[in-house]
Amino acid sequence: MGNRREFLGKLTASAISVPLLYSPTNLFASNTEPYDGPILRVAIMGLGSYGNRVAKAMVACKRAKLVGLISGTPSKISDWRAQYDIPEKNCYNYENFDAIKDNPDIDAVYVITPNALHKEQAIRVAKAGKHVICEKPMGINAAEGQAMVDACKAANVKLLIGYRMHFEPKTVEIIRMRKDGEFGQLKFFQGQSGFVIGDPKQWRLNKALSGGGAMMDIGIYSINGARYMLGEEPIWVTAQETKTDPVKFKEGIDETIQFQMGFPSGAVANCLSTYAMNHLDRFYMTGSEGWGEMKPSTGYGPIKARTHKGELEHPHSAHQTLQMDGMAQFIFEGVAPIVPVDGEEGVKDMKIIDAIFLAAKTGQKVEL
Repeated sequence: MGNRREFLGKLTASAISVPLLYSPTNLFASNTEPYDGPILRVAIMGLGSYGNRVAKAMVACKRAKLVGLISGTPSKISDWRAQYDIPEKNCYNYENFDAIKDNPDIDAVYVITPNALHKEQAIRVAKAGKHVICEKPMGINAAEGQAMVDACKAANVKLLIGYRMHFEPKTVEIIRMRKDGEFGQLKFFQGQSGFVIGDPKQWRLNKALSGGGAMMDIGIYSINGARYMLGEEPIWVTAQETKTDPVKFKEGIDETIQFQMGFPSGAVANCLSTYAMNHLDRFYMTGSEGWGEMKPSTGYGPIKARTHKGELEHPHSAHQTLQMDGMAQFIFEGVAPIVPVDGEEGVKDMKIIDAIFLAAKTGQKVEL
């Protein structure tokens, strides 16, 4: 299996306004009802496999449109221009993209490059006066994430993180059930996120570019999933690392980490993040009055979910279509998703990842 992308493929309002509460109905209806409002005009930075997935999904968007390209590979720009009818004046490379500040055709840039490049690129986009959408993880540690948040605030632009699951219908329904108390007092969450990674020369296994291994790439899903399914922020973590192939997974690249999180209510989470095992894409949560399971829980294909009340039967749309339309709705109308997708949300995940790495290294419980 080549990489996470292949694996998953298979399986604004003003600053002073209060965001409106997200409703699944108004988001999902946007795919079928006529829309005659503002369009979020987006340039994609990084024309790799996931950037391609986002671009294809945006074809179906009604509130967002791909209008620009940023890449270090001229042949990719040429191919994408032909495929998506992108004007040459909206195309840039990594050296000259600061010039987007003078391009009124671009509202936002979606940064989809290796993790270690996010901070610098996002800050440059913000200084150019454009909204920033950044793929997760937003950086290689919480300090980088906070620097991005601060830069975007200083530039008075939005910073949004690519949390596509926050717009996925079955995920949203389980969160709604939790918020409405249908699971009772929550007790336990289990997250399993993993696959066998392929090419050992890819950037995800290069610490200088990735900042880590499986935890940065796939384990972050279980961290974020525990938070939105339990509806709390963890107050401590413990972690244990296992490495069976130190040649492929060099120093600083985690192969497998089991980690635990404790929450203020007394609920606990037990999670697995790995690059060494396939068929791991499952969330399970149980409470005093019921339970919920998602399997697959984060893959690109249809999510499957069931609870103590039965199967969830929501229609499937490409997650990135819903994500980009939802982000446009947030930027132009202040309609916030049921779980935030802003930079502060991204920093919360990064703080937990920092703590997990420390716990795995020291063998100690780390307080948050």
